[in-house]
Amino acid sequence: MTTISLDGHTLTSAEVHRIAFGNAEVALSSDAHPRVEAARSVVERILANDETVYGINTGFGALVHERISSEDLAQLQTNLVRSHATAIGELMSKESVRAMMTVRINSLAKGNSGVHPDVLKQLVNFLNFDIVPAIPRIGSLGASGDLAPLSHMALSLIGEGHVLCPDGSVEPTANQLSKHGLIPLELRAKDGLSLINGTSQMCSFLVLAEQRLANLMMYADLGLCTSIEARKASVKPSDPRVHDARPHPGQLLVSQRIRQILDNSPIMSSHSECDQVQDAYSFRCAPQVHGAIHERLTALQNTLRIELNSATDNPLIFPDLANPGSHEVISQGNFHGEVLALAADSMVSAMFELASISERRIDQMLDPARSKLPAFLARDSGLESGLMIVQYVAGASLSELHGHAAPRTTFSTSTSAGQEDHVSMGATACWNLLQATNRLSEVLACEIVVACEALEFNETQPSPFIVALKQRVRTIVAPLEGDRSTSSDIISVAKELLESKWLARIEAEEGRLPR
Repeated sequence: MTTISLDGHTLTSAEVHRIAFGNAEVALSSDAHPRVEAARSVVERILANDETVYGINTGFGALVHERISSEDLAQLQTNLVRSHATAIGELMSKESVRAMMTVRINSLAKGNSGVHPDVLKQLVNFLNFDIVPAIPRIGSLGASGDLAPLSHMALSLIGEGHVLCPDGSVEPTANQLSKHGLIPLELRAKDGLSLINGTSQMCSFLVLAEQRLANLMMYADLGLCTSIEARKASVKPSDPRVHDARPHPGQLLVSQRIRQILDNSPIMSSHSECDQVQDAYSFRCAPQVHGAIHERLTALQNTLRIELNSATDNPLIFPDLANPGSHEVISQGNFHGEVLALAADSMVSAMFELASISERRIDQMLDPARSKLPAFLARDSGLESGLMIVQYVAGASLSELHGHAAPRTTFSTSTSAGQEDHVSMGATACWNLLQATNRLSEVLACEIVVACEALEFNETQPSPFIVALKQRVRTIVAPLEGDRSTSSDIISVAKELLESKWLARIEAEEGRLPR
């Protein structure tokens, strides 16, 4: 199995995704060891000199002014983890927990946290032995880091709490430590705080959502082009001259994709000289709408790329071996998740627009007055309802997506006796984004099912890309021969879009689409 080396500087979303799904092992980069040890030496010097530094030998949050004696420092860290492991709700998925642990290792490997190397070793062992802490999802406010969920992770590292079993049940952590010959982690000064004070849960949800969205955007463009073919709309609005005249990057990219997908289309050629002047906005303005949403995804990816390789706990340590002193430790706010929360909220709003324009194209294909196709694509309209209710389903998923589009960052609450008086709700926003991808996949599935059925009424073949997509759809969705339930069809297609196995096969056959 491939091993991904974590160094605090070069981790990518795709690598986190591979580790999360068990497709790679992890190792701490040799470059990270000196940085980790240098930061730890600062902590050891503070302890040896009996200096007073927040997070090392003081209380936490509103208890910052409480000095802790040297003999109680280990107990302080253990107490912190135990008391903060108070999350509630359903358990995080195995993949999201593994992603969270990966992000935490990489943040600590940056060398600004001051943790003992044993902390990183235990986290690496947990991932490589597939020991997955059982972590309730709800509890983070997106500032002071993802305290409650990360505390459940830390609880397992010290041999307490519970871990997930392969069948989805849980068992005491001690059982799996014994099975793999591991011992509980001994927390030293600063270790517990560094483990729980960071944006790792937020990042885990954002990584899983980003990987889904990158593929869903491709399927959205493939679905759009399938609808263009089915509706006999025009490819002319994607003329490169149009988009060079308004050169927004997303618009340029999507128009290029549309041209490539619809290249060599017999259907497009068959009506190139038709007298229809303009298509509805949901077709004609698709490059502008899909393109704008792609730019939101690009912005999210840029934010995530930086965050994955950032130090996000508090205080941070900046070793200065030539001039040691109090300036090496800085209390600050890198644990605040505002940048992630705003990126997630903005992306959900954009996703609603993508689903909205998709639903409008469904309406265009099912309405006989505009499509010139049988009403609702029924073989015997009137006696049969065809795909009428597929639009209803798309509308219902769209309505739920509208609820997801309400920003989570517009709510804050003051905690810890007013010491932590503004929070981001970043974990809530990133979780909301991940859930919203399910609704988007459903609407896009509805469009693709309808468009493929509409193509059955045209004896002319669509473009090779659309033929390849339609072939995949037809492996799980048979053409209509009369009224039947299409519930399982939509669910199955939506699942395929999320897992994205089709895309790689389509591109292997027809060529890679622009990214």
